[in-house]
Amino acid sequence: MPIKILPSILMVFLYTIVWSQEATEIYLLDLEEQDDKIVLTNAINISNKEGYDNQPSFTEDGTALLFASFRDGQSDISKYFIEEKYRVWLTDTPESEFSPVQFPGSKKYFTCVRLNEDKSQYLYKYAYKKKAPKILIPDLKVGYYLWLDEKSLISFVISDTESLYVSNFKYKIRYPIQSNVGRSFSKIPFNAGLGSNLVSFISLEHEEPEIYSIDPKTSESKYITDALSGSKDLTWTSKGSMVMAKGNQIFKYKPGIDEKWEAVKMDLDFTLKNISRITVSPDGSKIAVVCQE
Repeated sequence: MPIKILPSILMVFLYTIVWSQEATEIYLLDLEEQDDKIVLTNAINISNKEGYDNQPSFTEDGTALLFASFRDGQSDISKYFIEEKYRVWLTDTPESEFSPVQFPGSKKYFTCVRLNEDKSQYLYKYAYKKKAPKILIPDLKVGYYLWLDEKSLISFVISDTESLYVSNFKYKIRYPIQSNVGRSFSKIPFNAGLGSNLVSFISLEHEEPEIYSIDPKTSESKYITDALSGSKDLTWTSKGSMVMAKGNQIFKYKPGIDEKWEAVKMDLDFTLKNISRITVSPDGSKIAVVCQE
């Protein structure tokens, strides 16, 4: 597979965020999906502060959200408890942490990408009990990542090339599965009707971005549909619909059902502006989106 050289890619990810942070907020909404229609209601601002708040991810039990949030000129990790409606800070370090995710199968740990003071950038495992964090992949600069299970993950690697790698910690192996992709990749629910143990990614190989499924074990990929024009972020509902956003609107596409991207109904009292990152809770009842402040 072709590998593209990107001399300036280090400037694309965390350095840009740190030095030119945009003012964003995270909203939590109720999601209802019936008869292949999606309705969004009850938008709540869960970050509710000036500055950069981004990269939300649900905990596995769906009771909380982890996200990156700027304070004092750098990024720390916050946790928002949905039912209790309050947030706490999980990190308070000289370094900047981004892209937090609960460690699979454990409430004791979470992982995040950390930009160190020496400008090194790695994926770390943090403990809630304030133990020293541990570098998980010491020889790769990870930009984004997706846990497949507690022993393996897919990472978007930043170096002279852009590519997706699978790291298997049990067998201590690592291998590339795709190159020239977008920043968003997600597990495909079985309800999508595409098969099991697959991951979606956005391919940038052609003039227009395209969405593919891929088997992390075999690297076999299959075309699903064209990505929503102008959108970089993709997630799935528990019932098998893809969701992307463009401008102030959210769209859905269900493989085998929809012929094109369809706008979802957003029954809100105000407009969510310039929606970007987007994620759905494990049970499919909530959706979190990042918007312009």
